[in-house]
Amino acid sequence: MSLVVFTSLCGLLIAPVKIDPIIGFTAILCIAFGAGAASALNQWYEVDVDAKMKRTAGRPLPTGRMDRQSALHFGVGLGSFSVLLMGLAVNALAAGLLALSIFYYVVIYTIWLKRRTPQNIVIGGGAGAFPPMIGWAAATGDVAVLPALLFALIFLWTPPHFWSLALYVKSDYAKAGIPMLPVVAGERVTRMQIGLYTIPMALVAIAPWLLDLTHRIYGLTALFATLTFCAMAVQVAFRRTRRDDRMIAEKRLFRFSIVYQFILFGALVADRWLA
Repeated sequence: MSLVVFTSLCGLLIAPVKIDPIIGFTAILCIAFGAGAASALNQWYEVDVDAKMKRTAGRPLPTGRMDRQSALHFGVGLGSFSVLLMGLAVNALAAGLLALSIFYYVVIYTIWLKRRTPQNIVIGGGAGAFPPMIGWAAATGDVAVLPALLFALIFLWTPPHFWSLALYVKSDYAKAGIPMLPVVAGERVTRMQIGLYTIPMALVAIAPWLLDLTHRIYGLTALFATLTFCAMAVQVAFRRTRRDDRMIAEKRLFRFSIVYQFILFGALVADRWLA
């Protein structure tokens, strides 16, 4: 959630136009509301799965702190309000992209893909890739090459990010009946897929600099951060799991993958305002 808000704010701040601070704040607030609504609806739909997994068993619905009907009303109401406010206060394109991202996460990823295919987070990764594009659209009213590259960056980053997590919570996913790649295809295939997806992700990460869409601040930061990510991904890709393995490399990659996005998007803003 914090990454969604941060990347959308960065998308707004790197846009080549100035936006009224109140309108900008409203746009980010709407994106946060929309992300919260999507998460609430995800938990409404997956209460049975969440109850079976250690990582999610403490959420409000599995523990009975909130009933499902209230969660459904809250999610639909908050999501509708976020889109309506974005359309009235900001612009129609930003509102449309926000509505699409909520629909993508709730319907395409949560309801359609997650329980049916190990490619769930590959295709479903598009839901989390919208925020910087929405932020840019809120400021400019259009979409350009740079926000499209940022969409692609998050889309390609999602598989190594989530599969590194899935490797060390595989038993949770198996118990819940979620066909994550390590459960369905095994750890060796998952590790190789992490390595393979890291290659196009790395290319897209430095593409804004190579295409002269950013300056040296972003370019050098992206280069060093991406090399670090690649080194960790290679370590995970070529490791063999032992029975008593504590998955330290996998946990390290998962945690750094979050920091990596903060570094890249922070560098984009610094590059825009300081270069």
